[in-house]
Amino acid sequence: MKEQEAKFYLLNLPALEARLRAQGAMLEAPRVHEINLRFDTADGALTTARCALRLRQDSRARMTFKSPMLPGQAVSVREEIEFEVSDFDAARALLEALGYQVSVMYEKFRTTYHFMDTHVTLDELPYGSFAEVEGPGAAAIQSAALALNLDWDARTNESYLAIFSRLRQDLALSAQNLSFAELDGLKLKPGDLGILPADFSGTEL
Repeated sequence: MKEQEAKFYLLNLPALEARLRAQGAMLEAPRVHEINLRFDTADGALTTARCALRLRQDSRARMTFKSPMLPGQAVSVREEIEFEVSDFDAARALLEALGYQVSVMYEKFRTTYHFMDTHVTLDELPYGSFAEVEGPGAAAIQSAALALNLDWDARTNESYLAIFSRLRQDLALSAQNLSFAELDGLKLKPGDLGILPADFSGTEL
């Protein structure tokens, strides 16, 4: 299946959640802590090919493969294969037995809503808050984003790990994983991420 989504950097996540509720969005999944393990070969072949192999644990465990993003699209469009696994640790052991290794761990808190034929996730990461709007196509995603007063021109198709990689380089961070523990105490200004906030002043929502 195709995953189609756009990501928005937020200064005021609670205000966006309040707007979602005011407009009748349905809570699909309450706030949950999420652990993600990204796997690769020893020579980084998946990263070089711009593919992703991920094992995720939140309220359930899932394995996901994502192809490279299609070029020239208004939103991120990737082929995605995802399925639930019954045992997170066993799935990790299987991947490692096949020669894959954990290249990075990243975590976040995520709340998910259904809104205007899209899924809107509110993500709290160690370096800031984001909303992802996923839907059947760019038009549906843009309509939902504009209804939520998000600046469409401020959207990004970068992954959270790509943002983290750039942040590590720009700020010479020693953190190896995108974890709350390793980035504890990190103070960032909005401009440090190289992404414009999509919620304008951060107080208008």
